[in-house]
Amino acid sequence: MAPCLSFFFLFLFAFSAIPANSLPTFFPGAAYQSLIKQAKISKPKLPFKTHYFPQTLDHFTFQPKSSKLFYQKYLINSDYWRKGAPIFVYTGNEGNIEWFAANTGFMLDIAPKFKALLVFIEHRFYGKSMPFGKDSYQSAKTLGYLNSQQALADFAVLITSLKQNLSSEASPIVVFGGSYGGMLAAWFRLKYPHIAIGALASSAPILQFDKLIPWSSFYDAVSQDFKDVSLNCYQVIKGSWAELEAMSTQKQALAELSKTFRTCKSLHSTASARDWLWTAFVYTAMVNYPTKADFMKPLPAYPVQKMCKIIDKIPSGATKLSRAFAAASLYYNYSRSENCFKIEHEVDGHGLHGWDWQICTEMVMPMTCSKESMFPPSGFDYEEFAEQCQMKYGVSPRPHWITTEFGGERIQKVLKRFGSNIIFSNGMQDPWSRGGVLKNISSSIIALVTEKGAHHVDFRSATKRDPKWLIQLRKQEVEIIQKWLNEYYADL
Repeated sequence: MAPCLSFFFLFLFAFSAIPANSLPTFFPGAAYQSLIKQAKISKPKLPFKTHYFPQTLDHFTFQPKSSKLFYQKYLINSDYWRKGAPIFVYTGNEGNIEWFAANTGFMLDIAPKFKALLVFIEHRFYGKSMPFGKDSYQSAKTLGYLNSQQALADFAVLITSLKQNLSSEASPIVVFGGSYGGMLAAWFRLKYPHIAIGALASSAPILQFDKLIPWSSFYDAVSQDFKDVSLNCYQVIKGSWAELEAMSTQKQALAELSKTFRTCKSLHSTASARDWLWTAFVYTAMVNYPTKADFMKPLPAYPVQKMCKIIDKIPSGATKLSRAFAAASLYYNYSRSENCFKIEHEVDGHGLHGWDWQICTEMVMPMTCSKESMFPPSGFDYEEFAEQCQMKYGVSPRPHWITTEFGGERIQKVLKRFGSNIIFSNGMQDPWSRGGVLKNISSSIIALVTEKGAHHVDFRSATKRDPKWLIQLRKQEVEIIQKWLNEYYADL
């Protein structure tokens, strides 16, 4: 949210020949960290109390250092809870937990109906949950404890302890997560069914790994979002990359480009301008919400349509690059507060830096751009990708580990036989939906798919402007969760 995320890897771009692994990585639920533009992120006031749990460093070995403790942050709202009622747990993503709590108003909206306790658990190595403090990202020796399996075990230990401390061990647990958090929620239900009775996984691309889906799916989906709005818009963006590439061979090109892109400081590379445009188009497609939102940036309702309207209104005599810039400016400056753009001076305002490590180890999501994409065609070179990881961390990626640990192959047949009580929610406007579960697997593993839905839009707070399809989607989710709880209490 849900996150999500995007899935962040700081590779240099060779603009004339784009290495496969050098594509900007957009993980579900989070922003590309080197393209966060705010030097300071304002923290919203949230109706939660902050707590810290003494968490075990390593759940899977019994060496002396494995018993080291660190303090894991979590947030609680008990406004509507009564003992024995459900506990709704958000499985934290790749960033500080307040960010996700602020963008998961759905849980607050439904808490009164269920008299639920709300718990948002921060993912280890993100936000304030740093096992080695300021040295947590120092090397592979410390970062080796950052992976999804340790994170799931953290959730299990914390939830179990919390129920005991509340003297409410009979309270059923339902886990929620968007994006990467949604993947964790689904995997938690599969790995710890004795702890969570069900999971709502929104925009969770659990099939984005290995060779489960075509590698071009993500960027093909982004392109389709723009093409569906305006063929001209799609063609302008598609043609802008060649114009940008041509500028890199011209004298004084960077000075011209800096002027065109209204940069606060002169650009040192055309690649920076390319990343800036690329990011705007990808994230606008992801958060093409039906109402105003500020999950990534302050944006209007249906921002893809607004971007294409900008492009289509500019006279055809203008360059494609200038029109693409005008459209991208909507993403970065909808609030009209920016007089210039800090394209090469970004700050990681949400604490996402640990994702670099995760994609170099277990979260290997190969992506390519096909000829049908509005982005420059590219392939995926695993060897080059692995070399970059060796250079940065001294480790090699494990491209098959996620499907080995959590499955994914023949998922329809496999989960039907042992899984239960999972909702996979996806909106087809979200490019991550192509890596999600889009068909029902069984009577209790349900796929809720909306044609106009964007990245975990169902987790956003309800508003008076919500379209009927979104209201109905949330209603279905509530009804399914109620069914799980009825069955649980009936068994008691």
